[in-house]
Amino acid sequence: MLKTLRTNDTALMILFTLVVLAGPLILAPVGAGYPDLMQRFVIYGIFAIGFNILFGLTGYLSFGHAAFLGVGSYSALWMLKLLSINIVPAIIFAVVVSGLFALLIGFVSLRRSGIYFSILTLAFAQMSYNLAYSVLTPITNGETGLQLDLEDPRILDSAGSAGQVASPSFFGLEMGDTAVVPFLGMDLQFNVGFYVSALILIGMFYLSLRIFRSPFGMILRAVKSNQTRLNYTGFNSRPYTLTAFVISGMYAGLAGALLVCMDPLAGAERMQWTASGEVVLMTIMGGAGTLIGPVLGAGIIKYFENIFSRINDEVVLGWFSALPDWLAEAFTTVISPFLGSGWHISLGLIFMLVVIFLPGGLVEGANRLMNLFTRLSGPRKNTASEEDAYADKGSLPTKAAPSSTVVNTKES
Repeated sequence: MLKTLRTNDTALMILFTLVVLAGPLILAPVGAGYPDLMQRFVIYGIFAIGFNILFGLTGYLSFGHAAFLGVGSYSALWMLKLLSINIVPAIIFAVVVSGLFALLIGFVSLRRSGIYFSILTLAFAQMSYNLAYSVLTPITNGETGLQLDLEDPRILDSAGSAGQVASPSFFGLEMGDTAVVPFLGMDLQFNVGFYVSALILIGMFYLSLRIFRSPFGMILRAVKSNQTRLNYTGFNSRPYTLTAFVISGMYAGLAGALLVCMDPLAGAERMQWTASGEVVLMTIMGGAGTLIGPVLGAGIIKYFENIFSRINDEVVLGWFSALPDWLAEAFTTVISPFLGSGWHISLGLIFMLVVIFLPGGLVEGANRLMNLFTRLSGPRKNTASEEDAYADKGSLPTKAAPSSTVVNTKES
């Protein structure tokens, strides 16, 4: 059983890695293969994976995870301004600061559970938003937001080209650059920012997989199943839930740092309650408690936000250009409210259908389809391994003799 589980995990990691690295080619036919959107898929996938470690495993629903996203953004940008334009120190510093901030909030919030825990995290997130927006303006630059400047006193490298603001880079490769790699007589183009973020996503997915399969993950599942019964056994579950909260906050800080590496601007709007609600939708839509579900949910929501929101009436009318004008206009009138500025309506309807018919998210829907396909493929036949199992017990399964057959047990 353990060997099969490890084999499945290995296959899952290989498949996930191939899909992520080939993402621009896979999503190009649906208009989502450009680097900016692909980076958002990856970054918010990391954000959702981290939130799933807390909510999916322990059942603690946090409405304040956007606070760690914002703290990670501000921390990373200050490192880019003061230390180096290289993103590695910025990412490390953002993860550490977000983890410490999560330790503080988690230590207080985890004294309560259920809706009281959710309200506490929401209160901390709104406090952080207001502090960043008005009180801590020398650090956050208030409503204008924090960004790179020509006068930034970086101590490990120069300020960049004369008259130009330096761009975040990865050991000399600017995150917005496109590297050309010759391969089999072809020039393959790779966006630096996307593939750096993609490699980090793969690493974070692997870490999440190890957490899910570890004894630590089993304790978190026990907390979700029945924390009261677990505490009655004398087991103190609070250090484990606090650790899960801190890890989840560090994931969010990492995502915030990558957002700054993609676009060097940090604003207080990333701490709003709507950003916290967005990651909840991502996790539930994809499948809370599953490995691949949060990444899938993040991709769907960001696709709707960036692709569906750009579809206007002219585009919809072009879909029905082969029909008579009156019929094409009628279809456009019916469909247009669900696209463009009304993309939230379409997303809301999909989320409602998922919650009603697929409580386990889109991953549950995929499992149902696989089970249906398995049933339709026909009855399962006995295999050699099953016959060996019967042989170990001293007998093999036999078919019953027809009722009309007379069996003579006497010796001739």
